Amino acid sequence: MTEKEKCKQGLLYNANFDKELIKERADCKVLCQQYNEADYSNFDKRNELINKIVGKTKNSFIVEQPFWCDYGYNIILGDNFYSNHNLVILDCAEVKFGDNVFIGPNCGFYTAGHAEDVKQRNKGLEYAYPITVGNNVWLGGNVVVLPGVTIGDNSIIGAGSVVTKDIPANVIAIGNPCKVIRPVKQEQ
Repeated sequence: MTEKEKCKQGLLYNANFDKELIKERADCKVLCQQYNEADYSNFDKRNELINKIVGKTKNSFIVEQPFWCDYGYNIILGDNFYSNHNLVILDCAEVKFGDNVFIGPNCGFYTAGHAEDVKQRNKGLEYAYPITVGNNVWLGGNVVVLPGVTIGDNSIIGAGSVVTKDIPANVIAIGNPCKVIRPVKQEQ
């Protein structure tokens, strides 16, 4: 079994010794660099590059520069997606964003984690678990979402939060670790 196959199955794998994974990351980083250096006012060029980087987009999206990811092909952007500056997505596994997702500056979505056992970790072994963000979700600035997390529809994640576990739909959650503080207020 290849390291990429192990990764796809959620097993420990070594991304640093697999030539295919190394090349895919390098190719993606080159495209990210081109995107980050593109003229900000050239929206057509920026959209063209994002469409080359990410696996799937819908009609409307804005990704402010700079933006970095590992592979790109594991990222799915819903319609009306917006991310502010300094978005980082470590997409060793799938990262799926629903429609109407708004992401503040300096946010990170990290599907990759490292082995708990020190001997395995020192060998470079890691794992990757998917992240899913539902529809109509707002994440404040400096939010970090860790491997395997799902954030439910209509929820709000407060600035500076570290999301270590699933967050249900229709709530406001904040903190490190991120915890639900109350339901989202619905206008009558």
